[in-house]
Amino acid sequence: MARDNTPILKRCRSLDLDPTYLGIDKKSTRQKIRGTKKKSEYGIQLQEKQKAKFIYGVLEKPFRNYFDKASRMKGQSGENLLIILESRLDNVIFRLGFARTRKEARQIVDHKHVSVNGKTVNIPSYLVKAGDVVEIREKYKSAQRYKDVLNAVAGRAVPEWLTADAENLKGTVNAMPKREQIDVPVNEMAIVELYNK
Repeated sequence: MARDNTPILKRCRSLDLDPTYLGIDKKSTRQKIRGTKKKSEYGIQLQEKQKAKFIYGVLEKPFRNYFDKASRMKGQSGENLLIILESRLDNVIFRLGFARTRKEARQIVDHKHVSVNGKTVNIPSYLVKAGDVVEIREKYKSAQRYKDVLNAVAGRAVPEWLTADAENLKGTVNAMPKREQIDVPVNEMAIVELYNK
C-alpha cells in the first residue's frame, strides 16, 4: 500500500497549514524561509489540492476519482468534493474523537476495530451515509488504547452533523455535512479550477 512518509511538521510548513487540523498539538519551531518569488495562479491551485490530499491522507488517483464523482453530483463540485472527503470512515472516526489523528483512525479501521450498522468494515475510504451508526467493536472497547485516546482528545469538539457517545465509543451520522460545517482551510474552488484546465 502506498503511503506518504513526509515528516508531518515539515509538510505543514511547506503548505502553510496549522498542524492542529491534523490532530497534532506540536508546533514547528523552525521558520519557513520565504522566497521573494510570487506564486503563480497554477501554484496556488496546486497547493490547495496538495493541502486537501494531505489533510485527508488521500493519494492522487483516489483524489481524482473523488473529484470525478463530485462533478457528477448535483450542486457545486468543490463543495461536493469536501463532503465526500469528510464522509470517509477514517475521517468520521477522527471527527468522533475515537482517534488522535486521521492516520491513527485509518489504522483503527484497517485493523477491523470498527463496525458500521453492526457490520465490521475495514475499508478506510468507506463512505458513510446519514443515519449510519459507527462504533468500536465490543471486544476492543475495553482496550487501553481507547482510554488513552479519549483522554487526549477530551477538549475536541464534535461537528454538528455527528453525535458522539464517548462512553460507549459509538457515534451516529445525523446528516451529511454542509460546507460551513467543514472547518478545513482549503479553497475548494481552486481545486475545481485546477482540474477543469
